[in-house]
Amino acid sequence: MAKCKLNLIAAACDNMGIGINGTLPWRLKKEMAYFTTMTKAVKDPSKVNAVLMGRVTWDCIPLKYRPLCGRVNIVITHHVENVKPKVPEGVIVVGGLQEAIDYINSRQDIENTWVIGGSAVYKAAMEHADCDKIYLTEIQKKFDCDTFFPKIDKDKFRLSEEDGVSMEMQTEGDINYFYRIYKKV
Repeated sequence: MAKCKLNLIAAACDNMGIGINGTLPWRLKKEMAYFTTMTKAVKDPSKVNAVLMGRVTWDCIPLKYRPLCGRVNIVITHHVENVKPKVPEGVIVVGGLQEAIDYINSRQDIENTWVIGGSAVYKAAMEHADCDKIYLTEIQKKFDCDTFFPKIDKDKFRLSEEDGVSMEMQTEGDINYFYRIYKKV
């Protein structure tokens, strides 16, 4: 049985903000397409990826995009019994990160695991032994935010160039950003 490796994926602005009032503070079509490509792409066509998220992140995904198609959606919440009846069939609801990892490890068809938010789930995943990489889009602009990405410990994570991800500056409208990958050391 393959052991689950956690990949975190997020976009954060200059102050490490990732959201405000349950939505993204920016509109970046190419960056959103990057998120979709990264979280869906598999090498083995018989497999699928999992996306792990907290309940608030689940609630913040616009209804027309829920669940995220082509991926196993796993929602982590302290209120499993309240949330389970409210999600579509096929969406997995668990009480914690380790329970999500155990579920993923019990399946043979999951190739990659992506942690997609929010702050508490990112923090727990970064501290977990199975954490492998952080895919962070670093937006070169400050936005008002009420939700933030946890501080990356540079002693535990090193900037890495791999996976065919461009390290060149990207530009959409008046916003510049970089795709960065931090690998756990």
